[in-house]
Amino acid sequence: MPNIEEVKIDFPEGCNVILGYSHFIKTVEDLYEIIVTTRPDAKFAIAFSEASSERLIRYDGNSKELIDIAVGNMKKLSAGHTFLIILENVFPISILNQIKACQEVGRIFAATANPLYALVYRNKQGGGIVGVIDGMSPLGVEDNTAKENRKDLLRKIGYKK
Repeated sequence: MPNIEEVKIDFPEGCNVILGYSHFIKTVEDLYEIIVTTRPDAKFAIAFSEASSERLIRYDGNSKELIDIAVGNMKKLSAGHTFLIILENVFPISILNQIKACQEVGRIFAATANPLYALVYRNKQGGGIVGVIDGMSPLGVEDNTAKENRKDLLRKIGYKK
């Protein structure tokens, strides 16, 4: 019987994740090359769920701890042709355009440090991500103080001058 399941994506505090859809076994190698050439200082892990043939979780990275966490998440997701990147000391914005330009990547579902849930549709064939819940719902609308705080934060972390 088909159903939709909520799957919590676990990752260490202070890390960011990119959750996406990709269609080919070489995804792991290409994403690895993109990360190390764009941000050689990145500590990261990549896990990718193959959807045909051997149907393995493929992985790579330069942190065993993050690799284990990424693979564990992919086991929980159990959704074909999905990938998860866990980043430490790197904001997704610094590699996101390069990831989106990767010829195998078909979609980015989330790029976040917020609590993240994937909504996975399951049927007799398998599972696929149909959406995400990224963070929490808004509590209001920013006022002038909040607007100034936002602008100050962007300058403090180096994204605006």
